[in-house]
Amino acid sequence: MTTPGMTPREMTEGTGAPVVSLRNVRKVYASATGPRVALADITFDVARGEFACVVGPSGAGKTTLLRCLSGLMPPTSGEAFFEGVPLRSVPAGVGVVFQDYSRSLYPWLTVASNVDLPLRVRGVRRAARANQVAEVLTSVGLADAGRHYPWQLSGGMQQRVAIARALAYRPDLLVMDEPFASVDAQTRFELEDLILRVRDEFGVTVVFVTHDIDEAIYLADRVVVVSKSPGVVTEIVDITLPRPRDQIATKRAEAFSRYREHLLGLVMSR
Repeated sequence: MTTPGMTPREMTEGTGAPVVSLRNVRKVYASATGPRVALADITFDVARGEFACVVGPSGAGKTTLLRCLSGLMPPTSGEAFFEGVPLRSVPAGVGVVFQDYSRSLYPWLTVASNVDLPLRVRGVRRAARANQVAEVLTSVGLADAGRHYPWQLSGGMQQRVAIARALAYRPDLLVMDEPFASVDAQTRFELEDLILRVRDEFGVTVVFVTHDIDEAIYLADRVVVVSKSPGVVTEIVDITLPRPRDQIATKRAEAFSRYREHLLGLVMSR
């Protein structure tokens, strides 16, 4: 996973070099009963263009890990790097999609205006913004939804808007925190295929936190397994299932079943 003797900046040079590097990341929260260790010692890299999923039992600190690697939260000790630079805040090259799409979208803004917002904040010219908004809405299957408001859309469509907004300014890294957990099974499958397609279309690196083992296997190039709190990385599993993936053919493959058995064993035994 890592290259001994190389700094994070050196490791970002060249094909397959890490976009994200975590080094001995530890996170401790204060509580009424004393310090609570959420992450004990996390070290791993995410290569450019990789789709990495993070799984673990409830309370393993998966969301805390995601917040540290995206710059939303500083670690108590250790270091998180984005493209070789220590993280002190969320970089311009990072897009974040949360589980609760209904709270992340502004209900008084149209779909197009929600997607346009980060572009406007970054000072992108109006004409360029309009083109980029149209492009990403088309990519997520919402080409005709720009004039609607989020509350007029289904949950799955609202999450597509959130994904479009995160992709609008062409981030190098897309960080997703259980983004499909609140939708029905069929919509979830559709969104899984959507994120694989836009990942390829936009060439974005993805870190995806999920509690669903099957989802992790279906999406990932590698799965990072985190132990119960205090979280440590117990194993990183390479997923070598052929691409493009298919909801039926991929999930009925014998190799998929072997991955499921192995990952469930890791998650449930820790």
